[in-house]
Amino acid sequence: MEMKTLLTIPVLLAGTLIAFSATGEIYKWTDEQGNVYFTDRPPPNQTTEKIEVKINSYTSPTIVDIDSMFGKTDKIVMYSTSWCGYCRKARNYFKANKIAFEEYDVETTDRGKRDYQNLGTGGVPIILMGNKRMNGFSVSKFERFYQDNRKQ
Repeated sequence: MEMKTLLTIPVLLAGTLIAFSATGEIYKWTDEQGNVYFTDRPPPNQTTEKIEVKINSYTSPTIVDIDSMFGKTDKIVMYSTSWCGYCRKARNYFKANKIAFEEYDVETTDRGKRDYQNLGTGGVPIILMGNKRMNGFSVSKFERFYQDNRKQ
């Protein structure tokens, strides 16, 4: 290996570690007037408290019956967030496979917030179709979910 290549590997590794260590860090601090602030970088000369942020994404998809308040839907409805990787994966899959769906962000839309609260769940994405609800997303689980609901 060339010396240039040997030097590049540690630099790339260090850059990757720095990028991962910086994500998701939130700090809380209070100024002299008692105002509370949250920031992604601790301010100099301030005592801060690091806040642990828990991202609620389903990592293992499950399928359950829909509560009667949502009734049966012939289309796909997805409740999601902009930051959720599983939501992004589902969205991209639907678009790539020309599967029509409605999407509601549970943090930024009134309907998304209301329905998410009524669903009584703790994660995203939530995908509704037929009389079933899929919590989370994986291609294989969704394909089975989709086919089963199209038969009904």
